[in-house]
Amino acid sequence: MLKYRIITALILIPIVIAALFLLPPLGFAIVTLAICMLAAWEWGQLSGFSSRSQRVWLAILCGFLLAAMMLSLPAYRRSVDLPLVSSLLWVSLVWWCTAFLLVIFYPTSASLWRNSRVLRLVFGLLTIVPFFWGMVALRQYGYVENHHAGAWWLLYVMLLVWGADSGAYLFGKLFGKHKLAPKVSPGKTWEGLIGGLLTSALISWLFGSYAPLNVVPATLLICTVIAALASVLGDLTESMFKREAGIKDSGNLIPGHGGILDRIDSLTAAVPVFACLMLLVF
Repeated sequence: MLKYRIITALILIPIVIAALFLLPPLGFAIVTLAICMLAAWEWGQLSGFSSRSQRVWLAILCGFLLAAMMLSLPAYRRSVDLPLVSSLLWVSLVWWCTAFLLVIFYPTSASLWRNSRVLRLVFGLLTIVPFFWGMVALRQYGYVENHHAGAWWLLYVMLLVWGADSGAYLFGKLFGKHKLAPKVSPGKTWEGLIGGLLTSALISWLFGSYAPLNVVPATLLICTVIAALASVLGDLTESMFKREAGIKDSGNLIPGHGGILDRIDSLTAAVPVFACLMLLVF
C-alpha cells in the first residue's frame, strides 16, 4: 500500500504543479470543477445514496451549479471582489466552525443529521462549493500584475496541508500516545497534531523566505496556523461522515490513496478558510 501511495504521489504532484502554473484561470477553473464533480459523486455515498445512477446525477447537478455560477459572473474580474464569491467564502468560515462543533460533540451531534439525507447533502454543498471558489479566488489573485502570483499562493496552501498531514503522520507514529478525537478518528493523536503544526511552521518559514508571496510575516503566520488547523478539521469531518456511512475510503479512484475526497478533505477546509482570511479579512 505504501508503495502505491508513493508512486501515485510522484505522478500526481508534478501534474498538480503544472496545472497551477501552466493553465490559464478559466482552464484551471474547469479542471477544479471536474474534481469537485468527482468529490460530489463520492459525497453521495456519505449522504446515503447507494445507487450509482443517483450519485452520477448528484455529480452532474453539482457541475451544473458551479458552471451556472461561473457563467453568471463577468468575463473577468478579480473574483474575490464579487459578492457571490466573497459571500461563499464567509459561509465557508461559518460552516467549518459548525463542523468543529459537530466533530467535538460526535456521536451525540450525529443524531441531528444521521437520518437526514437533505442535511448531509447540504453539508456536502457547504464543503465542495466554497472549496471550488476558494481555489478560483486564490488562482486569480493578482493575475493582472503577475499571472503566477495566485499559483504561488495555491502551491503554498497545498504544501502547507501536505506538510501538516505528513508531519502529523510521522510524529503520530513515533510519539503518539494521546488520542485527538478517538470517537471520530482513533488513529489521530495530539502529538501528531503538534508535529503537523511544527511542519507547517517550517514550510511557512521556508516558503515565505524564498517564494514571491509579498505578505507581512505576521499576517502569513496567522493565516498559516488557522489554515493548518482547518486542514485537520477537514480530515476529521470527512472521517466522521465516513464513520456514519460505514465506509473506510470515500472511493477507490486513486491507487493507494482511496477516493478524491480522501485526498482533498483537508484542502476543502484549508483553501476557503485561507482565502477568506488572506483576501477578505487581511
